[in-house]
Amino acid sequence: MASFTRSVVVHGHFYQPPREDPWLGVLERQPEAAPFHDWNGRIESECYRAVVAARILGEGGRIREIINTLRFISFNFGPTLLDWMETAAPDTYSAILEADRLSRIDHSGHGNAVAQAYHHTILPLASRREKVTEVRWGILDFRRRFRRDPLGMWLPETAVDAETLDVLAQEGVAFTIVAPHQVGAVPAGGLPGFYRTASGRSIALFVYDGSISHDVAFGSLLKDTDEWVTRLTADPGPEATPSQEPTNRLIGEKSPGVPEEVLGGISSNPPRLVSLATDGETYGHHHRFGEMALAAVIRAVRATHRVHMENFTSFLAHSPPQEEVTLNEATSWSCEHGVERWQANCGCRMNPAADTQQEWRAPLRNAVEWLADQVHRRFEREATALLGNPWKARDEYGAVATGTQTLDEFLDRRLPATHSQADRVQAAELLEGERNALRLFTSCGWFFDDLAGLEPVQILRYAARVLELTRTKTGDFEKGFLSRLQSAESNELAPRDGATIFLEDAQPRTPAHIRVAAGVAALSREGGMVPSLPSFLTQIEEHGRIRVQQTGTGRAWDLETSLEGTSPHGLRVRVRCLPREGEKEGSENREYQLEPRDLPETFRVLLEGYVLRRAVDRWVPPKASSELLLEGRASEEILSEALICGLRKLSAETEGSASFAEALAQVEALTLLHLDRDIPIPFDAQTLFQTLFSAASPGTQATLVSLRHNLGFVPLS
Repeated sequence: MASFTRSVVVHGHFYQPPREDPWLGVLERQPEAAPFHDWNGRIESECYRAVVAARILGEGGRIREIINTLRFISFNFGPTLLDWMETAAPDTYSAILEADRLSRIDHSGHGNAVAQAYHHTILPLASRREKVTEVRWGILDFRRRFRRDPLGMWLPETAVDAETLDVLAQEGVAFTIVAPHQVGAVPAGGLPGFYRTASGRSIALFVYDGSISHDVAFGSLLKDTDEWVTRLTADPGPEATPSQEPTNRLIGEKSPGVPEEVLGGISSNPPRLVSLATDGETYGHHHRFGEMALAAVIRAVRATHRVHMENFTSFLAHSPPQEEVTLNEATSWSCEHGVERWQANCGCRMNPAADTQQEWRAPLRNAVEWLADQVHRRFEREATALLGNPWKARDEYGAVATGTQTLDEFLDRRLPATHSQADRVQAAELLEGERNALRLFTSCGWFFDDLAGLEPVQILRYAARVLELTRTKTGDFEKGFLSRLQSAESNELAPRDGATIFLEDAQPRTPAHIRVAAGVAALSREGGMVPSLPSFLTQIEEHGRIRVQQTGTGRAWDLETSLEGTSPHGLRVRVRCLPREGEKEGSENREYQLEPRDLPETFRVLLEGYVLRRAVDRWVPPKASSELLLEGRASEEILSEALICGLRKLSAETEGSASFAEALAQVEALTLLHLDRDIPIPFDAQTLFQTLFSAASPGTQATLVSLRHNLGFVPLS
């Protein structure tokens, strides 16, 4: 075997679709992700937490070493994912930043982290103006987190065209990563090529090894790490020939789509690079224990003396591209048809075996493109007087979107001191309208198979937020938007059109500030601490009045609240907006009535927690409560024990007394908590109730009918 020196780069693209409530700025429960609260939490546990603390096993299955794999591989994380992780998984987030810091020490200042265009937009389908904003926001986000300028940028779905590369080069990006079929010819030896744009700029393109990448993501290499190491390190010999790798897809996973890989010949002198790229979720989420396989490969490759494991930036520093490459326009790594997956029924889908159609993709794109165009026209028309050059202001607003600057700091710099508070709110709402208009094109909305799925509905939720922000006294864009959605049809058993899905699943029934005020009022009565929300500030005033202010726009509402009912599940909160002079919504005087299920989840869960805590404290004997907790019993079992104790207490109370009514309200609340959480009603609880009901007077029986139904009894004849 000939002696040669080779560099190896493994790249992981870590990303999840954004799933936060566009009004509250938080992730609410997603039942499909059970037993986790939501998909971000589930995948963080299965993958992100695992890749920063991957186990390498030794003899007898004992742990030999725990490594942060990100210190040794090239990686990028979606900015919106990191935004969630920064507060929801701070230890994992810190480990990601630390991995890049240590890699800079390892590679003479060249870090492993690569930036990403901000909203995971398919850039070949975007205008140049949108391309520029997405790239600039991605750079701003990277700079805040990693404390350096990025040299590389990952393009969502590796989707690329000539204009996108020109924008990257214009913004100072030195390289990006593409699939083999996205260039006319792959440079020999796995080396990067350079692409010269029409404006004369130049950018390096790293072409990952399609065959190895495919076999890691969809083949057998995660189960055969010895073969994986061999593929990365073995000398292919002087007569290496191009290999063909067909596109392959597994149900439920994203495919890199690699139809071709050309290895080319090598000589004894030129450097050689083997690079692979996969979804980062391959390691632990798509494939359980995939992070352990990655860690084992890292250890083995680093022990191979003739192979240097590094990152794209460090390789570029010592081996700049020598060969010019041509581009196959408007291509991506997961659509055989270019970028059609994000605008047409091209045949690419998650489940090829299912009899589904994706004709909905075209009208969905048509609708959001139309809406975005209307928003952009209004922004250009109205923002110029407030912000000067509106598009420059939008690019700079990325500092607010990425947390580099506060809204007040931004507006203080952009608006003269003579502008009123109403002007500041208007400017902020115009900019937030633009931010949500950019969100409309998050690629996940078209990637999956059904218009009624989580990701397309999230796009429609962003549209609802856009419509709310752009609504004026003279009208809004909702009618035109809905008319364009009507030709989109879901794959549900009872198909719905896009307009119906928007109205039923995406558009909120109650304004967010009303829901927040109701939650504050309910928790205040319980004597509990009011939780903070990223999108709202709240202030409790006298006589049930609450002030709610939106942090993203500065708009504030004064609201009058009143409560009825004695338990969270019997609770009714009335909320009415009080007129505010000089604001467009000041004349709104509608009264809302909300139940606990209408409150933001954060408030609802706290209310339920108070019910459980009071029930346990009141009805479960201290010794039994301690034993339940010491035995590690689940909260469901404690809840069931509380229900049984509550029914015993109810049976001992005098019918018609205040204490009977109070005990009944608590038992009803505990029963509804069982139903809400899908906890079976305890056998003993039903038995106790039957005894109680049989002995009760007709009048008392009438008050117990609802409880009887919730405990699982048939209706009375």
